[in-house]
Amino acid sequence: MTRRRRIRTAVVVLLVLLALGFIFRGEAEPEVEPGSTLVLRVSGAYAETVEAPLLARLLGEAREPFLDLLSTLALAERDDRIETLLVRLGNLEIGWGKVQELRDAIERVGAAGRHTIVLLETNALSANGEYFVASVADEIYAAPGAMTPVMGLSIEAFFLGGLFEKLGIEFDVAKAGRYKGAVESYTRKDFSEAVRENMASILDSFDRQFVSGIAEARGMTIEEVRAAIDTGPVMPKDLVALGMIDGVRHVEEIACDCDEDAKLILGRDYRNIDPASVGFNAVARYAIVYGSGVVLSGSGRRGALSDPVFAADAFGKAFGDAIRADDIDGVILRIDSPGGSAMASEEIWYDVKRARKSGKPIVASFSDVAASGGYYAAVAADGIVSPPGALTGSIGVFALRPIAEPLLAKLGISVETMRRARHADFQFVLERPSKGSQERLQASVLAIYQLFLERVAEGRNLDVARVDQLAEGRVWTGEQAYEIGLVDELGGLHAAVQRVNRMRGIDEDADVLLVPYPQAQTLGEQIAGLLKGGFDPASLWLEALPAPLLELRSGLFDLPFEVPLAVSPTIFKID
Repeated sequence: MTRRRRIRTAVVVLLVLLALGFIFRGEAEPEVEPGSTLVLRVSGAYAETVEAPLLARLLGEAREPFLDLLSTLALAERDDRIETLLVRLGNLEIGWGKVQELRDAIERVGAAGRHTIVLLETNALSANGEYFVASVADEIYAAPGAMTPVMGLSIEAFFLGGLFEKLGIEFDVAKAGRYKGAVESYTRKDFSEAVRENMASILDSFDRQFVSGIAEARGMTIEEVRAAIDTGPVMPKDLVALGMIDGVRHVEEIACDCDEDAKLILGRDYRNIDPASVGFNAVARYAIVYGSGVVLSGSGRRGALSDPVFAADAFGKAFGDAIRADDIDGVILRIDSPGGSAMASEEIWYDVKRARKSGKPIVASFSDVAASGGYYAAVAADGIVSPPGALTGSIGVFALRPIAEPLLAKLGISVETMRRARHADFQFVLERPSKGSQERLQASVLAIYQLFLERVAEGRNLDVARVDQLAEGRVWTGEQAYEIGLVDELGGLHAAVQRVNRMRGIDEDADVLLVPYPQAQTLGEQIAGLLKGGFDPASLWLEALPAPLLELRSGLFDLPFEVPLAVSPTIFKID
């Protein structure tokens, strides 16, 4: 046994012992007294996946499932023993779809009669999303020393065209849709006019939602909110002066005001309460089948750098298991994907389409993004529910073939090719393709685009010509998609559950149990993975890259760019 293998085995044994202790330690149900204050910490990233593997939790590398956070808030909404909800809100690493779902969940807690307070504990260059969440609370405070910039929304996009130009790498591009901007991140130094138009439309939609939401929640006019934001408030005292928050306080001061008898309960303890103790009585069981990450063929759950992937075979198995399960009454397809392989997207579409014959209602629920191949996968469902701030649509296809000939020439490397058929150069990447090769690549992209249009037309009950008008790779916010008929309803997971309830003919607010699919890996499967050695040193330096480049990770390492892809456009961030 090599020294490296001995070390790995020793680490695994230690982790197993820790895991066993974690399993058998037990988590007792907490006692919740009437008039209690629930203190809930919310910060960082939340995953659209099943429960994180036990070993990942032990190593501190796990992201809490977003469903767990929503479930905790749903319990508080039902629990009459909770008098006040105090949310300690740190820096969020989630998109606007989840931001809106989190905000809606806090609002429902308030509507149920709880007093809601949000304490901003942010320390970043932007607190737009965090403030938007907080604005719905009865009271908003910021911690002393916090940094709370509410500067308004903007788009920041990333382009690698100049880098590849310096390297001497060119691209043979085939695409369907003038708004299909995914290739521009690799081939250009700025937006094309069509994509700039699309980005402006998206930003305008987000801005309307952002400003109107704050105005309604804080009792201000649209003009007052815009004027306040344009003063450039950065520190808590600036927001206090503008009437956007109610003060600057330490969490201990707020807690004492809420509960002089110290009837506080922490979120990590509260999530262990028995749902039946707050009157939860499930009348149905719905599977929530996750489709997160880049769409790929195959059965893996993780990509080259351990990012979640929406793998067609793995999804097909999980989805099929849910459909065949006798104790599952309906299925929610939860999508958080920018798209990916066109072929894999078609495979997923077919699995969903075929499953509708079971008679079980199937509703697609969008998270932050369900664009291009992610949207393709959803259109076979019985219905689609999207947050207003999700990114969707992007109905288009592209193929991107790198041409290394200029780089090789710089390095003094020559290439010689031989072929025995007229069009055998179709597969070449070291020298420029012929005109015929380019035409065939473009023809294949157009053929897949036509199939994409037909799938959307069938699923949305629209003419193909109408879908083509809405397509061409254009990205829409959920709000825009609803207006043009690409989604059926605005809302999050809560609204998706209500829709399934209505489809089954039961009260839309009836209690149901959500069962995540695919099932989490067993401890044995996790240990086997560690013993095989899945560590990729590239992940260390990639984590140090700027945020926009981190968005490229799955694309750079997992996507086969030389084949037709259905991926959302230019890499950009709205904040």
